[in-house]
Amino acid sequence: MTKPPSRGGSGRSRTGPGGPASGRPPRARTGPRNTARDAAERAAGLVVSNRAAPGKSAHGKSAHGNFAPAKFAPAGAAPARPAFGRDMGDTSPWERDEGPARAPAGKFPAKPKTDKPKSDKPRSDRPRTGAATRSGTEDRAPARPRRDERPDSTEAPRSRGPAEPKAAATTAPAAKAPTRRALREATAEALATGVQTLEVTPDEAGMRIDRFLSARFPQLPFTRIQSLVRKGELRVNGKRAKAADRVEPGASVRVPPLSLEARPSAPNSPRAEGDLAFLRSLILYEDQDMMVLNKPFGLAVQGGSGTTRHVDGLLEAMRDKDGQKPRLVHRLDKDTAGCLIIAKTRLAAATLAKTFRSRAARKIYWALAAGVPKVRQGRISTYLAKEEIGDADARMRVAKHGDEGASHALTYYAVVDQAGQKLAWLSLKPVTGRTHQLRAHAAHIGHPLVGDPKYFDIENWELPGGLQNRLHLLARRIVIPHPRTAKPIDVTAPLPPHMAQSWNLLGFDAARYDPIVEAPEA
Repeated sequence: MTKPPSRGGSGRSRTGPGGPASGRPPRARTGPRNTARDAAERAAGLVVSNRAAPGKSAHGKSAHGNFAPAKFAPAGAAPARPAFGRDMGDTSPWERDEGPARAPAGKFPAKPKTDKPKSDKPRSDRPRTGAATRSGTEDRAPARPRRDERPDSTEAPRSRGPAEPKAAATTAPAAKAPTRRALREATAEALATGVQTLEVTPDEAGMRIDRFLSARFPQLPFTRIQSLVRKGELRVNGKRAKAADRVEPGASVRVPPLSLEARPSAPNSPRAEGDLAFLRSLILYEDQDMMVLNKPFGLAVQGGSGTTRHVDGLLEAMRDKDGQKPRLVHRLDKDTAGCLIIAKTRLAAATLAKTFRSRAARKIYWALAAGVPKVRQGRISTYLAKEEIGDADARMRVAKHGDEGASHALTYYAVVDQAGQKLAWLSLKPVTGRTHQLRAHAAHIGHPLVGDPKYFDIENWELPGGLQNRLHLLARRIVIPHPRTAKPIDVTAPLPPHMAQSWNLLGFDAARYDPIVEAPEA
């Protein structure tokens, strides 16, 4: 049977020629020793005898490759290779002073003796040997912990360095656009210092230039705005603007220095609460888009010279949380009572204003005139122009076609009732909407309205007893399509106190049929 190869050998049987089993003595190692192992042994001073003991190989092993008991050489001979301990012959030269020797296959090398005391720490706490304990490793950064040794994900994340602000910047919410109220207040404060340029926002697109300024500066009298336009001090995109011009988004509006009146009282103040209660008492109709007020006699619609209390100013008390204020859609004279439409939203204001321009609104006025017209139902068609051009409250005169500033005005009228030949109850339907149109037309046919300080020109005419010398003109009824649904809104205003008193004294019945409803619409 073939013997197993010696441990650590080449794996071939050593029973061939020259082997121990052949009975021949082992060949003496008399040649030059120039192998790596021999060089290592010479450097270590471990010289092995050239003659091994009988039955042993040159390495102190038996012929079968097993370690034999140690035997000493005769006196005077070189010391034999130790059978136990560190076998430097199996060690690479560069590992001699750096670490433990590599053990042969299947064996573990003996631990080198050391003079250092044993550590009291457990084996798991001792530092690892090998590459991790080589010179210079003490100054290295600690190794990254394994996944199972990392901190729990619920712990606070590490803070970002200065080079990582992008994620936070992209997730920050966009700055909110300023409200119209804040924009108006900031503009008002800036304009008090000098010439400024305003930019038209998309929400203000399509507004008349005078309405644009009136919305931006509610403290500024409307007459002052018209004066700025008339004198050419107001410019849009570098060009002189007219009152009827409409602004476009992004347009620049140049405004000269302004002297603004005192700002309206803040909401929730005692005065604002009083104004709000007063306006609420005037409401004849209201929904989410519009409302109709019963404007009293003597209350101006907008501010003017010496006018501090007006409807536009009172509407400040009705601003909502976003700073939106109800808007005027049309105007009535200061001494004219009755239906006044107010828009509650920007869209409603634009729609209602377009309705008035297209003459789609139907208006009926009641008046008390001096004398009785011979033609009980008639039509008045003239051209009207201001006596003083540029004055918003100037007296209107009947002009000719082609005159400077002349505009066509058309009114239908009907006599509802009369008191002898002294007074007549007139119902008027204006088709156009010129300044002082009804008052000027009544005076033109020789029957001016009672209490009119501008157009009443009958000499030696005495006011009947019991009647008040106040303008007897009422915006009695208005029918207009709703700005959202287009359904007709029909609102009627009651007689103001001084007219109700006159009706009672003259015996007029306010419920009497009004023939003006049959008049043409154009």
